Amino acid sequence: MAIINRRARHEYHFIENFDVGIMLAGPEVKSLRNGQANLAEAHCLIRQERVWLINCHINPYKPAARNNPAEPARARELLMHKREITRLLGKLKEKGLALVPLKFYFNDRGYAKLAIALARGKKDYDKRHAIRERDVSRDLQRRYKMR
Repeated sequence: MAIINRRARHEYHFIENFDVGIMLAGPEVKSLRNGQANLAEAHCLIRQERVWLINCHINPYKPAARNNPAEPARARELLMHKREITRLLGKLKEKGLALVPLKFYFNDRGYAKLAIALARGKKDYDKRHAIRERDVSRDLQRRYKMR
């Protein structure tokens, strides 16, 4: 089961995507498997040549009450190669670029992964245009299904 940041698709144009590992405690992995996480307010930062996921809320796993981390919205380190991080640092110095978390998923080997993207924020008129296109395509689909 994937946990998707739907708000990010509305707010940003994606330039480049990355799949990264994430350092989690054991009960946090169980919560992710149950779909108990929220990426809506989350963002990524690079500090001291490390990438961090900030403000991502992963609910405590109830059966593991004593082993749960104290803070559900704590900062979590993301795992990337050093040369990828340095390349990202250079690109992030451009005005208007940000690292945005897109979705949590589990790969074929069962590891928790996070899809992040280098993104540029959309302007208001871009958002209105995207909404208009989505509505028009939805109306067209409805018309053709009714026939």
